[in-house]
Amino acid sequence: MNYLIRTYAGLLFVIGLILLSGGAYLLTLHGSPYYLLCGIAMLGSALLLWRGRGEGAALYGLLVLATFTWALWETGYDGWALMPRIVAFAVLGLVLLLPSVRRGLIWRYPTPSVGVCIGAFPAAMIVGVALHANVPPTVPIDPIYQAGITAVLAGPTASRHADWANGDWRHYGNDPGGTRFSALTQITPTNVAELKLAWTYRIGSDATLAEVTPLKIGRMLYFSANDVIALDAETGKQVWRFNARNARGRGVAYYRSPGASGNCAERIITNTTDARLIAVDAHNGKPCSGFGTNGEVSLLTGMGEVIPGYYSVTSAPTIVQDKIVVGGSVLDFQYWGEPSGVIRAFDAATGKLTWAWDVGHPDRTGEPPPGESYTRSTPNSWAPVSVDETLGLVYLATGDTNGTAFFGGYRRPFDEQYSNAIVALDATTGRPRWSFQTVHHDLWDYDVASQPTLVDLSIANSVVHGLIQPTKRGELFILDRATGTPIYPIEERPAPQTGVVPEDHVSLTQPYSTGLPSFRGADLVEGDMWGITPLDQLWCRIKFREMRYEGTLTPPGLSPAIEMPGPWGGVNWGGIAVDVDRGIVIVNSTNVAYYTRFLPRVEADKLGKRYSPTNKIAQIDMAPQEGTPYGVLKGGFFSPLQVPCNRPPYGRLSAVDLRTGKLIWSQVFGTARDIGPFGIPSLLPLPIGTANSGGAVVTQSGLLFISAAQDRYLRSYETATGKLLWQTRLPAGGNATPMTYISPDSGRQFVVIAAGGHAGLTAVGDSIVAYALPKDATQQ
Repeated sequence: MNYLIRTYAGLLFVIGLILLSGGAYLLTLHGSPYYLLCGIAMLGSALLLWRGRGEGAALYGLLVLATFTWALWETGYDGWALMPRIVAFAVLGLVLLLPSVRRGLIWRYPTPSVGVCIGAFPAAMIVGVALHANVPPTVPIDPIYQAGITAVLAGPTASRHADWANGDWRHYGNDPGGTRFSALTQITPTNVAELKLAWTYRIGSDATLAEVTPLKIGRMLYFSANDVIALDAETGKQVWRFNARNARGRGVAYYRSPGASGNCAERIITNTTDARLIAVDAHNGKPCSGFGTNGEVSLLTGMGEVIPGYYSVTSAPTIVQDKIVVGGSVLDFQYWGEPSGVIRAFDAATGKLTWAWDVGHPDRTGEPPPGESYTRSTPNSWAPVSVDETLGLVYLATGDTNGTAFFGGYRRPFDEQYSNAIVALDATTGRPRWSFQTVHHDLWDYDVASQPTLVDLSIANSVVHGLIQPTKRGELFILDRATGTPIYPIEERPAPQTGVVPEDHVSLTQPYSTGLPSFRGADLVEGDMWGITPLDQLWCRIKFREMRYEGTLTPPGLSPAIEMPGPWGGVNWGGIAVDVDRGIVIVNSTNVAYYTRFLPRVEADKLGKRYSPTNKIAQIDMAPQEGTPYGVLKGGFFSPLQVPCNRPPYGRLSAVDLRTGKLIWSQVFGTARDIGPFGIPSLLPLPIGTANSGGAVVTQSGLLFISAAQDRYLRSYETATGKLLWQTRLPAGGNATPMTYISPDSGRQFVVIAAGGHAGLTAVGDSIVAYALPKDATQQ
């Protein structure tokens, strides 16, 4: 007897037994009968092959054929959906091509071509699916973009171009409204493929660069990476470095004192993860002695007890009316009573508190009296802040109530009003002018994570001051930023109500942006469950049937529930970029399902107390939410192989027309090159789409630059069509937003990105990387 055949038959028997038992259980959950039937057929094939019967090979061939037919019926011709259904079985079928196997089989009726057919069929399936998976994604193009584009924006666009003419990048999002638009045109769709590495700056082992976007002022680049660092914009050489300790945020701010001269007339402002605000001289990096105490202001003043690490400021400070405005990031999910989410403004010259907005004490704009603190566990704002100097407004994106993102039973009226919202504050007084809530009574950790983006729209022959707010829910809301009223329609729709714990409630309705594309993805069905093999796909199907899921905004509760999209987004902190000349909004989004289950207090306390969070979206961990009746088990809805249970793509890059509200193009964003089962890179450049963070920059020449995906590429696309024009490998993941500028020394346009990786998702790096056209190819 051929031992290879028996070994093969034994393998089929084990797989068939798993499929049979799992398929039978899935059927009791009202799932697909395929896995039960497949298990029966595979067991039959295994038993026949064990006896050396050729009919076992024929039965296996019929199984592959039936599987392929079923897969086409359930999913259509989608390469990623077909892959787990047929590729593993096809690969197993290739064993039947081996001459030793064919010779060892006994056929009741001589059919010498059967073995060849059995093996050739699965081989053809592999080739077909592989070719489909590697076909570049279809990019639908709005016909209007084939004939040229009329600008949609109006008003301050011309003055913005004048401000940008010197080639600087003066704010985190380039302008105070965070459009991430550059008026530079040296790098174009026709020459972008000629970009070369210009320089690399290595920070060192203590760097934390994951989300940094540098500023460029004059001849210098400024950024924070534990230290505050200034580089020569032409060469990337270090000019000065200030040991700020824990200056680990998305960026810094630049401030020039009106009429001042000498030391610190120009200064760089940074905040730190240990809650300090620091001002240093932009020319030499020395602390500004007139700012606070030796150049530092404590952000813990008035906060009461703060456990180290539980309050920090991670987004760049914002300058408005000679004030520094900062929000704060509070460690998620820990306990009811965490530090306040107060918003504060400090004098940019002296560091003295100018005003504070504490939602629990709206009439108190200064520090709390002795013995008191700012109201604890209020909504915080950790996203970048936007400013309209003309309207005198500061725009904040707020999160849920500190410490209890998944449980809302203890929230107060002011928490309910201002959580998960866009809030416009008066820049002079800090008093709210208006607010708009993107999700009511949040139970899903859908804090508004990205910067409000300000654009001026020409509508009905008049200029409307607009604000675009992307959200983790995948909704794009466009509001009048002077009043907070919708520009594009928004509807309140009924929300799922089942499963919520008795101490809490669910909002009856939630807001939906009906006039714009949604990036939340379609509601899941069992057929959307995915895996590397049929076995982990079966596991995901079983879990899907076991868990509660009523579509988007299914409430968490005591039984396991699915959240789609998960708290990663939708659109996360990277936000959007706007081509202000063409009226195009660039959106990079993520679609990965999430798992939640409440644990009663006693059970949660047994599992552990407070935790140090990670960014591993595949990891199930326990959020303690101490001081409430429940902890929460939460994490990515992943298979035992640590791949998402919902099918690819997991990331998309899209363009929206601001004039019509319609999608111009959308495509898969990110490859499987640097991801894989158990976090092991597959090295396969297949367009699977990946979870992404960071954002894009767009240029007047019609380009967008973005990294953000989990593969280590910086890419450039044509903004109007989505055509990929250039890409290059980075030394680590570029999960930050790139920027671009003109060097006054050479007149060359540079594109710069922090290749710092992202802890838990990609390898951590310590490089600032710059690209430019060759010197003899540049034209002004």
